[in-house]
Amino acid sequence: MSTDPLLQPYHLKNLTLKNRLMITSHEPAYPEDGMPKNRYRAYHVERARAGVALTMTAGSASVARDSPPVFNNILAWKDEVVGWMKQLTDECHEHDCAVMIQLTHLGRRTRWDKADWLPVVSTSHEREPSHRAFPKKAEDWDITRIIEDYADAAERMQAAGLDGIELQAYGHLMDQFWSPLTNDLGGDYGGSLDNRLRFTFDTLKAIRERVGPDFIVGVRYTGDEDLPGGLTKDDGLEISRRLKDSGMVDFLNVVKGHIDTDAGLTDVIPVQGMRSAPHLDFAGEIRAETQFPTFHAAKIQDVATARHAIASGKLDMVGMTRAHMADPHIVAKIMRGEEERIRPCVGANYCLDRIYQGGMALCLHNPATGRELEQPHVAPKANARRRIVVVGAGPAGLEAARVAAERGHEVIVHEAANDPGGQVRLTAQTDRRREMIQLIQWRFEECERMGVTFHFNSFADNETVRAHNADAVIVATGGLPHTEILNTGDELVVSAWDILSGDAQPGENVLIYDDAGDYAALQAAEKIAATGAKVEIMTRDRSFAPEVMAMSLTPSMRELQERDVTFTVTWKLDAVRREGNELCATIGSDYGAVTRERHVDQVVVNHGTRPLDDLYFDLRSDSSNLGEVDYEALVEGRPQDVTRNAEGGYQLFRIGDAVAARNTHAAIYDALRLCKVL
Repeated sequence: MSTDPLLQPYHLKNLTLKNRLMITSHEPAYPEDGMPKNRYRAYHVERARAGVALTMTAGSASVARDSPPVFNNILAWKDEVVGWMKQLTDECHEHDCAVMIQLTHLGRRTRWDKADWLPVVSTSHEREPSHRAFPKKAEDWDITRIIEDYADAAERMQAAGLDGIELQAYGHLMDQFWSPLTNDLGGDYGGSLDNRLRFTFDTLKAIRERVGPDFIVGVRYTGDEDLPGGLTKDDGLEISRRLKDSGMVDFLNVVKGHIDTDAGLTDVIPVQGMRSAPHLDFAGEIRAETQFPTFHAAKIQDVATARHAIASGKLDMVGMTRAHMADPHIVAKIMRGEEERIRPCVGANYCLDRIYQGGMALCLHNPATGRELEQPHVAPKANARRRIVVVGAGPAGLEAARVAAERGHEVIVHEAANDPGGQVRLTAQTDRRREMIQLIQWRFEECERMGVTFHFNSFADNETVRAHNADAVIVATGGLPHTEILNTGDELVVSAWDILSGDAQPGENVLIYDDAGDYAALQAAEKIAATGAKVEIMTRDRSFAPEVMAMSLTPSMRELQERDVTFTVTWKLDAVRREGNELCATIGSDYGAVTRERHVDQVVVNHGTRPLDDLYFDLRSDSSNLGEVDYEALVEGRPQDVTRNAEGGYQLFRIGDAVAARNTHAAIYDALRLCKVL
């Protein structure tokens, strides 16, 4: 038997969990027609197969029609859900993995113009800032109806064979009853703490009447809203005691904070550049106070922290949810003694940010997550060993090398710089984003382990590449900043990269024109503002930094607002001219023939990159496919067999920003789906 605290079994009521690692409830937005169909099932089964003890499905499965999903939630109010959940549960059970689901009514945390266009319902008329809907104040018949909806949904989950359910009580309707900030009901459900908790206990009673005493029921809730006038830590401790003493609850899954704003949500679920495991000690206090089964997850990214959480007695089960998105095989690697090979979660939060903007969860670091039906987490071995040359050791090039090597090919990489990393090395120079370098470190270490040959300080040209007599050449040379966008004055501006790399020193009065909406402009602004300079960031877009997305934007906004940076939207930079010791920027608009001027001493432009593709075009003529890609084969997962030049000696491909300016996930995804069948 292992002595590792993480690998010890845990007995929860009538359920034995084989270890202490779990995936907490979350909604990756994979449902189809509101149902957890094949994609959803494959995602959870992959992690079950690798050894996680408990997978919680469906962050916020909707129990009622008037709780319409805003991020493609499971519709637990439909009878149809039973069959789909049973398939998922049965497959996970085959791997000795328990399955639960989180049930909720979103209350005001949704919109009236979704699904059936029913009024949003809550405990007051106050809107939630994030979703902006002004709710109807619940009437007695709403409360009665919704309690029955919860009980119906719980009964469906029991019928599907799940091991238990969890009720969501932070930011959703249940917590809207709890909080003095959101509950201004009169009568039995408003006023005192007893009354504000009544809805929860009435719901638990109705659920128990349906599912009986043996079915596991837990609550995921906030133990401290951390908001003036909201639920305090003392309130949270009292609520925790009452949940335990009710006899209707089997575990507590505690969080700290509020989720009604982007900033609040980001403090509950911290992102890159924020402290790891910030609420673990708080969860430990709840457990110490209640002596009751306690679960928790919030940026517990690494195995060492998870192990400490269990060994110290702070938690009974530890959630590593985003970490399992980055690497579904965490438990298997622990059991094999390969912790150093775990693909680390870098906190980029591409997963959650995409959900809150209407997409499905994808991992910046692992393009197979959410695509288990199409993409492998471990590339299959090739039928024949080939020689693959990769030019460029940024994220795209390293992923290409890693996947090709995993398939058993001989892989040779040329990189012009001293070290691997490409644009990520620039990104990681900002302290808040230094975790990004793990994208590179992990891939480089995997490549070295598999015997990939690296040539650094090697500016590979046509002759260098041809000398290898390769079977396939992959050009992953990335791109260079593009700043030639003005009517006049291109020579007077510098790029965001120039600022980040130190090639240009920050000015004292700076205009940053962000026409890409990504991280580079934000990071340049932070570096310049830190010197005490006056900074204005301008964009022609209607919103600020749209490619960064809400939660990941929060730490940057805090930094920039503290530095008194000015944000200007819907204006564009047309021209720059020199006036004495200053620069005069002419500002225009897409909305009409209006202009303004700014007098500054530095203009920084962020307009994406243009491909560094000279080598690709030099190599095309001697390639068998002339660089052509069969997109149907690429998407369907078939090998590339285009032949346009019978005399060609090698297949030629380019990936990542060497094709066009996109993002890190796109670059890595290019490499995976090309090389998994190479």
